[in-house]
Amino acid sequence: MKTLTLKNRFQTNATLLPNDFIDNYMIDANGEFVKVYLFLLRHLDDPCSSLTITTIADCLNNTENDILRAFRYWESTGLLSVERDADGKITGLELQKTARTGKTSVSDPVAAKPQPEASSAPQTASVPEAKTKAVPIDSFRAQKEIKSLLFIAEQYLGKTLTHSEMETITYFYDTLHMSADLIEYLLESCVENGHKSMHYIQKVAFSWAEAGIESVAQAKEESAIYSRSCYTVLNAFGIKNRGPASSELAYIRKWTEEFGFASDIIEEACRRTISATHQPSFEYADKILTKWHERDIRHLKDIASLDEEYQKVHSSGRTSVRSRNTARNLNNFERRSYDMDSLEEQLLNSN
Repeated sequence: MKTLTLKNRFQTNATLLPNDFIDNYMIDANGEFVKVYLFLLRHLDDPCSSLTITTIADCLNNTENDILRAFRYWESTGLLSVERDADGKITGLELQKTARTGKTSVSDPVAAKPQPEASSAPQTASVPEAKTKAVPIDSFRAQKEIKSLLFIAEQYLGKTLTHSEMETITYFYDTLHMSADLIEYLLESCVENGHKSMHYIQKVAFSWAEAGIESVAQAKEESAIYSRSCYTVLNAFGIKNRGPASSELAYIRKWTEEFGFASDIIEEACRRTISATHQPSFEYADKILTKWHERDIRHLKDIASLDEEYQKVHSSGRTSVRSRNTARNLNNFERRSYDMDSLEEQLLNSN
């Protein structure tokens, strides 16, 4: 019998996704993390693939920090092994086996930023005693997320967590009801700003909870507003190459959060402060903004109306003072009596 020759004109260009990933991993993962995993899986067998953190971020319309967060998450679940050099830079990724697949790897090196360095003097902080007794975490999903968060926290802080620090992170999740993504972003943003103290991280978490921040998007918006406000004030005061001191930051938060002033109002107060004192003065600017807050100022045009009103009152006051001074001078004029006949005789004789 003649041998048959088979030809395939339909080339499948597909990525095989293990059912075990869908059944046991995808349900608990953030959607953005799933996108990163699928992207890595897609490029496993691509001989032309040359991946970098920047490339992945651009393709998925994410930031590089978003990609690094996804790597840390999948590493904590055991599905990803991250290879690093002596400096902590990521040099390769290896996708680990699930229940139904063998080990696969992404051989192309992935350049990335160094991981946070270990703190030479670990700082610890405990949640107030009345708040440390969190409700037991019974659900399997919650236990997995807590375990992942503790692992990620150690990566960010560069050290093994103390029992108190683990309780604090658990408190964020279980009592403040912060999502795992939000807690990870909390850790990331604090560490990036140079704060590895759990006491500082806790203060930020409380402020977010009070502000009703429940998502990473809301936290990013809050951070952007904070950065713009600080830059506006420091720039208006001519302060360069440093961030605000704690006392200065307290004023900025008062003006933006308590008073609710927009940046242009605050900038105008700073400009007037420099004009009056010839130096940066948060105390003087606070007096201006407090008066504007009491007068319910909300726009620059409101300030212009207030200035016009002040000028009218001030001008009216000056006119009133001048009138009173003139009247007083007239009343003080001494009237003299003259002998008109004698004066007439003197004039005739002088001729």
